[in-house]
Amino acid sequence: MNPYQKLQQRKRTWTPIQPTAGKLREGSEETIRRALALRALELPVGEFISEAVMGEVPEAARDLLISNIRDEEKHDVALGYAARAHGVDATAEAEAQRLKEAWVDHPDHTVLKAMVAERAVFFVLLPFFRFCGDTGLAVTSQDISRDEQVHVASNSLVCRELGLTVSPSLDRLRKATIAWVMQPLGRSEDKYLDKQFWLDQSDSLMYAGKAEGLLETKRARVPAFFETSNMDLPSYA
Repeated sequence: MNPYQKLQQRKRTWTPIQPTAGKLREGSEETIRRALALRALELPVGEFISEAVMGEVPEAARDLLISNIRDEEKHDVALGYAARAHGVDATAEAEAQRLKEAWVDHPDHTVLKAMVAERAVFFVLLPFFRFCGDTGLAVTSQDISRDEQVHVASNSLVCRELGLTVSPSLDRLRKATIAWVMQPLGRSEDKYLDKQFWLDQSDSLMYAGKAEGLLETKRARVPAFFETSNMDLPSYA
């Protein structure tokens, strides 16, 4: 069994549903809406991989990459449900669209753009949803994160096989994207409400492939029966 097949076996089927809004961590509300606005990147990331599959990628990776594209469509639905529950900020939605266009227009290889977006942007936003969001956002974060672990691993393998490296301009775009999302936070003694904490996690994920400040995300988030209705939880195959 090759590494791509092993990654495929790690996947679990789940179905997003429309949650109801709960209480967000006080002080995180504007940033949550910016982070949800950045769901605009989910489908472009899938399109990045679609374009890569039509080009030169390792043959062994094709089935997994196609499966990853379907995951991005599901992530877009799940985050769209969350945005509907919490309400959208029209200004944030417009800025997220401009950032999306910057990612689409960037000249780096599409699989490289997908890898950077998932590893150093999505893997910052998902823990942010977990620690600052309500129960619905925390559970959605956990389900999407499970998929994204496979995506980042598979895209990293493909980049390695193709000899692709991140350009300085793509790294600057990554920094600008995460800085825009976290800008409303400022400084705080609560690390989960501290802008610099999240920027540092993005840098660490980008340059070291891990973020020591997010080790707590390794523990599963299991909602207690009194926290949420069964109607607010995704279903699993």
